[in-house]
Amino acid sequence: MKVFFVSLGCDKNLVDSEHMLYALSQHGYEICDDESVADAIVINTCCFIKDAMEESIDTIIEMGQYKDNGQCKALIITGCLAQRFVSEIPDELPEVDGIIGTNSYDELIAVLDRTLHGEKTACVKPLSGIPHNDGRMVSTGGHFAYLKIAEGCDKHCTYCIIPKIRGDFRSVPMEELLQEAEQLARDGVKELVLVAQEVTVYGVDLYGSKRLPELLQKLSAIDGIEWIRLLYCYPEEITDELIEEMATNSKICHYIDMPIQHISDRILGRMGRRTSQQDIYHIIDKLRDRIPDITLRTTLICGFPGEQEADHQELMRFIRDVQFDRLGAFTYSPEDGTPAAGFPDQIDEVIKDMWYNDVMSAQQEISYTKNESFIDQSLTVMIEGQISGEDVYVGRTYRDAPNVDGYVFVHSDRSLMSGDYVRVHITGAKDYDLIGDLES
Repeated sequence: MKVFFVSLGCDKNLVDSEHMLYALSQHGYEICDDESVADAIVINTCCFIKDAMEESIDTIIEMGQYKDNGQCKALIITGCLAQRFVSEIPDELPEVDGIIGTNSYDELIAVLDRTLHGEKTACVKPLSGIPHNDGRMVSTGGHFAYLKIAEGCDKHCTYCIIPKIRGDFRSVPMEELLQEAEQLARDGVKELVLVAQEVTVYGVDLYGSKRLPELLQKLSAIDGIEWIRLLYCYPEEITDELIEEMATNSKICHYIDMPIQHISDRILGRMGRRTSQQDIYHIIDKLRDRIPDITLRTTLICGFPGEQEADHQELMRFIRDVQFDRLGAFTYSPEDGTPAAGFPDQIDEVIKDMWYNDVMSAQQEISYTKNESFIDQSLTVMIEGQISGEDVYVGRTYRDAPNVDGYVFVHSDRSLMSGDYVRVHITGAKDYDLIGDLES
């Protein structure tokens, strides 16, 4: 039986997909890359913001057509959309045969078997504990992999639906993470990208205290792992112990993704964030003082309910003042079931887009200036692939998280392999990418 698999949304969702792909392979299913010949289609959905929800729904409708125009006998959806709208889906999307919630992906084989026998079924377990899994089919090329160290979130920001569809924060036991990382290393993975809704509070639920520094120490002792990267570190949870571990552990990339969403204290309060402008400035200064070459990435929301021009200008001054190395933004999306969706002072979409363009234009200039500063320097680059027909390879430095940051385009007369670490002399800069020559 052939299964076509679609994974949408974030890297945390991708890890769930990789566990499901492994389960399929271990139970005799063939993973295929042509939906028209698939006996079953599985879609791991996202619904974090409006655009993600629309992409999920459009994909379900598109894949549903193969039940009439292909060999598909079963269409199964998993993930956030499935969890959030389990009651509505049978009526709104009748082409769906199986529904699996965010904490139930270990039931894929059972659900798939039932739907292939013509049964409509849903499996949505309580949002507690972590689903059991026996392995992963890494889909990121083999030289890097995401390591999801926790599930859920306790923050309950007023704009965010995640706690309702992923549950409260739950750490994966350290011994399980180390076993998984060791297997990834044996399979050739050289870079671990640690992800969760928030990695900085890892361990508080299991061990009574933050154990991320200890986890980093143990992961860095695994043979074959060269880089360890941290994503999604809330500023108020970054401790001196974590900063010191990053500064002194040679395997930890001097890179941190620190989502702050805004800088106006008034807007931060309305968002339900547990930090202040002063706190954010303080932690940025502390990180840069202790780790001068650190790359800081953040994410911002434009057009939050009640935001005024003065708040936006305060944010623009902050962006130009702090000069983040990496910065992403998105316009506010009201999500049903969140407090912010009911706020009376929603912002017009035109203004949201205008503010978003202001933010990204400012960051484009900052990024280009920072990239120019690397010309004539030598950087270590992990090779990810080759441009077809050219002696040019594509890679990333410690400053570049996969799939969200820039690349280095490396001219080389000798053959390179994906996963190779090489030294590159930087010769040129673009807005978000670098150009260089392989050093002899």
